[in-house]
Amino acid sequence: MKTKTILLFFIIVSCSDNVDQITIADKPDTNFKNQHYVSNREPLVPSSLIKLPVGSIEPDGWLLEYLKRQKNGLTGNLVDISQWLQKKDNAWLSEKGEGEWGWEEVPYWLKGYANIGYILNDEAMISEAKVWLEGAINGQRNDGFFGPSFAWESYDFNRTEEDYIKNNQTIDFWPNMIMLYCLQSYYEYSNDERVINLMTKYFKFQNSIPENSLLSKDKYWARRRAGDNLHSVIWLYNRTGDKWLLELAEKIHKKSVRWESRGNSLDKIESPKTLREGYEWPSWYGDLIDWHNVNIAQGFREPAQYYLLSGNKQHLDATYENFNIIREHFGQVPGGMFGSDEYSRPGYDDPRQAIETCGMVEQMNSDEHMLRITGDIFWADHVEEVAFNNYPAAVMPDFRSLRYLTSPNMVIRDSESHYPGIVYPGPFLMFNPLSQRCCQHNHAQGWPYFAENLWMATPDNGLAAVIYASSTVNAKVGNGTNIKIKNVTNYPFENKLRFKINLDKEDHFPIYFRVPSWAENASFKINGKNQNVELEAGKYLKIYRKWYNEDTVEIDLPKLLSVKRWKKNHNSVSINYGPLTFSLKIKENVIKKSSTETAIFDARWQKNVDLDRWPAYEIHPGSDWNYGLIIGDSINNYFEVVEKKWPINNFPFTQKDSPIIIKARGKKINNWKTDETGLTGELMDSPVKSDELTEPIELIPMGTTRLRISSFPVIE
Repeated sequence: MKTKTILLFFIIVSCSDNVDQITIADKPDTNFKNQHYVSNREPLVPSSLIKLPVGSIEPDGWLLEYLKRQKNGLTGNLVDISQWLQKKDNAWLSEKGEGEWGWEEVPYWLKGYANIGYILNDEAMISEAKVWLEGAINGQRNDGFFGPSFAWESYDFNRTEEDYIKNNQTIDFWPNMIMLYCLQSYYEYSNDERVINLMTKYFKFQNSIPENSLLSKDKYWARRRAGDNLHSVIWLYNRTGDKWLLELAEKIHKKSVRWESRGNSLDKIESPKTLREGYEWPSWYGDLIDWHNVNIAQGFREPAQYYLLSGNKQHLDATYENFNIIREHFGQVPGGMFGSDEYSRPGYDDPRQAIETCGMVEQMNSDEHMLRITGDIFWADHVEEVAFNNYPAAVMPDFRSLRYLTSPNMVIRDSESHYPGIVYPGPFLMFNPLSQRCCQHNHAQGWPYFAENLWMATPDNGLAAVIYASSTVNAKVGNGTNIKIKNVTNYPFENKLRFKINLDKEDHFPIYFRVPSWAENASFKINGKNQNVELEAGKYLKIYRKWYNEDTVEIDLPKLLSVKRWKKNHNSVSINYGPLTFSLKIKENVIKKSSTETAIFDARWQKNVDLDRWPAYEIHPGSDWNYGLIIGDSINNYFEVVEKKWPINNFPFTQKDSPIIIKARGKKINNWKTDETGLTGELMDSPVKSDELTEPIELIPMGTTRLRISSFPVIE
């Protein structure tokens, strides 16, 4: 590990017997092995950070409020709404895996639902989750397989006996990959050894399958998302040490699609291939094996996960390349995601192009995986970018409905089809609790997984504060000392982080604090005393000392206004303030609609659902949106940050309750209108000439908006 020593010995006056070592680190030191938490066994490459067991971190503030809204909203009630989650005739509750209902939907939902229960210590949620977990455990067959025997990945609701026979010729491991996540969380919460037994038996079954049948080409999703399977194999190996698991890991990687390959021919890319009229297939299109947004957000990390076994840096580099390729060509937009509604298509790269809610939460999960593997602050910065700016706009503030697609520039949320501006016809832009089958269930993981990764253990028996939100962590450090650290903050809406440390005994150990890449001129205090140490943006502050009960650390991360220029997307700009991106404030006219009449074709709901309690919504603009920004020579001359009181409801992700606004100046661009498909008109090259009068306009955090312009033309 490359570490720059700033101050080797620093004497704290209040603790004269205590010698401090304060350094700036690129990442935690992996030359140690944590004595309290499960780390990578040899011969695996050690991970820089170690996930704490679920329940170790208690969120507070706005994050706790968000989880409560999930519980009381769609996530907490979906088991009584979705037909995919009905208990009657559900293959996930059958000892033989038989039933009409059963594929990815149950584990998608359970992955978030159960973890919210563990985090909130909600007995009712934990009890409901246990029903499905017991179903998975009791449904393991003698050969080791578990879950639905008929892996339904077709949208054909009129399946025949021939369909069953055909689909059972190859095994679909994809839905089980998700359920393995659920089982791992349950084990961390309960220490139920049946999970270890199930996974061991299941992976022996996988390992016994001839290589040409494992992750068959007939099962599209499994091969592209095999990194999830690989993750679970490594998770089990670290707990049992069974060497045959490494053999299985090699097989899984070999049968996964080649995410590390480049220059694939079109026939190798199995995503639906569409090209905008007038365009030719670009040379770079073959640099990824798949262009489906969720597959990219979820699958791009597989080479890095395999790197833990191979030790070959080329595999780690391949994951970074995957990330950069998609953002080079479709990610020239604010908010951390990329244009792919639902497939990235050459010629469709404007910020009006959207991303699935599934894509957002899977990207967040991938960022968290990559952060643990590498310790690279880049991934912590990115998960915050997606979580704070994009993800909140995908759901209504009460978390009772969601939409399939969300984009940085969107000025209509209606029940109409916007094909071919959007890749498929259908009502994909509106908020509906019954629709968008995959995202309807998969949205649940976003915030609980975010909460679980705020803090991580380090190989040197310390802790790292890697993602910021008000929370309390309970862990073991040093020589087995029990520690509780409370972080009091309204981050990302304020600058200050306040950490209060409680210990059952004094002990020496390190605590790492992430300094975000945008945080220039950050500073900190220990026990109220300023420290004359220069922090570096994009690195960790590492404090190794003898810690005492009620010690405190305060970190100040000054936010500065900045302009991000998207040169490859018409030279447009977005406005940032620390980790927050800002959007034009557009008046939102919310129109209640029937959720059944506006659902897409594959929506299924239970007969007894009170549909009056679960309406759908369109949102139409009630004010002009076609503004370009006046930037000028200095951003401080044309933009003013106004901070407001923190909302009483502890929920800052609405227009009304946003604690920060930015006053700006702009001009209308009269020929910037919605196009023939009903979507926001595409950007024009900046600078743009406008003869309209200069007007004051307001910008609000991107995550508080359901309609928004986030990527702006620049006025000449």
